[in-house]
Amino acid sequence: MSEAVVPDNMMSPAVGGLYGEKAGGPVVDFSYVGIDAILEQMRRKAMKQGFELNIMVVGQSGLGKSTLMNTLFKSKVSRKSVLATGQEKIPKTIEIKSISHDIEEKGVRMKLTVIDTPGFGDQINNENCWQPIMKFINDQYEAYLQEEININRKKRIPDSRVHCCIYFIPPTGHSLRPLDVEFMRRLSKVVNIVPVIAKADTLTLEERDFFKKKIREDLRANGIDVYPQKEFDEDTEDRMINEKIREMIPFAVVGSDQEYQVNGRRLLGRKTKWGTIEVENIAHCEFAYLRDLLIRTHMQNIKDITSSIHYEMYRVRRLNENNTVVAHANGIPEHHLAAHEM
Repeated sequence: MSEAVVPDNMMSPAVGGLYGEKAGGPVVDFSYVGIDAILEQMRRKAMKQGFELNIMVVGQSGLGKSTLMNTLFKSKVSRKSVLATGQEKIPKTIEIKSISHDIEEKGVRMKLTVIDTPGFGDQINNENCWQPIMKFINDQYEAYLQEEININRKKRIPDSRVHCCIYFIPPTGHSLRPLDVEFMRRLSKVVNIVPVIAKADTLTLEERDFFKKKIREDLRANGIDVYPQKEFDEDTEDRMINEKIREMIPFAVVGSDQEYQVNGRRLLGRKTKWGTIEVENIAHCEFAYLRDLLIRTHMQNIKDITSSIHYEMYRVRRLNENNTVVAHANGIPEHHLAAHEM
């Protein structure tokens, strides 16, 4: 019997490549499994779904909150920019107003919601002015919780939770006011707070450094833990990066949506008699550090802490409250319930 001869051109092209023989293709690594491909899969999925970011701005009127938000996202995203109706009157009570935008950059889509708090700190008596803001933040947690515990819940729950609160400190150059301390002390327990010194170009560099140092001392003295919180650093690398940020807080910022030509360069800035204050120049102000923190380096971490820490604390408390109410309705003594929870 004669053996069947298989022509060379009928051999599988993969055979030569698999064993590193000359088959015209690259040498395949036998040890490669392909686990790293999950990153590309996650990227594609995230690109399809898009992202959500909800930022709250808090501070008395005239501190440049709207301008700073427009500067951060290089577009008219603030409530005043979109809904401006002439001279806005200061409301008699704190109002919570939000506006959403769909932003796209290099194929990445993001739904940005800017939450404004007109009326905060503008009254003669500002006692308990933090309460409507606290209620709004908790209301968003409650709405998310109710969606989450539905039997037929949505595949993707709309996220209206406040991911970050930028708190604007007036550039007094002295120390935090009692209002600032009280607000941040209470709100830092339920939301990520990033304090900024507004309109920092009104301070000299020496005044700015002194004011920043004094604010950090006030924060420590009052046990106020602003973002990035030390207790949530995940590893040594995180700790080193976040420690540098903590040393810079509060960020001394200047906002401007006006473009100027300086030495042949187009830039965002504020023009004065003495020259142009460049918003993105770190020698002039710390806007670039704030932008990097909120958007380029820590955006996902801010959202993760909102979800896994602040929202989780709210969820546990609410579910415990519900269990207690049900137990009382069924006549179960409170000490039995406590023993069961332990």
